[in-house]
Amino acid sequence: QVQLVESGGGLVQPGGSLRLSCAASGSIFSINAMGWYRQAPGKQRDMVASIISGGSTNYADSVKGRFTISRDNAKNTVYLQMNSLKPEDTAVYYCSMNIRPTAWIGGANYWGQGTQVTVSS
Repeated sequence: QVQLVESGGGLVQPGGSLRLSCAASGSIFSINAMGWYRQAPGKQRDMVASIISGGSTNYADSVKGRFTISRDNAKNTVYLQMNSLKPEDTAVYYCSMNIRPTAWIGGANYWGQGTQVTVSS
């Protein structure tokens, strides 16, 4: 069984910074893509940033230049460094990973439980 556990959310003032972490545990053979999504109240869940095993990254236009995604393959962990936070960044942030539990099983998408990020003065 695979589990993703997130940490690092909280309340921050506009212009502040937060760093989110998401660690995968359990039966893991390999991890391809890792990503962060967010969902604000009454809105759909949108991709924020993603990173593949080779290190290539992709960002939503709204966070380019402010957020940075990175991964530590040895720790099965993905990070999201969020700088210059704005009130519109307020949302529940979810991590997602495409994980192969064993060498003979294809990859599947797993999700974390979500962590609240609130940007407010």
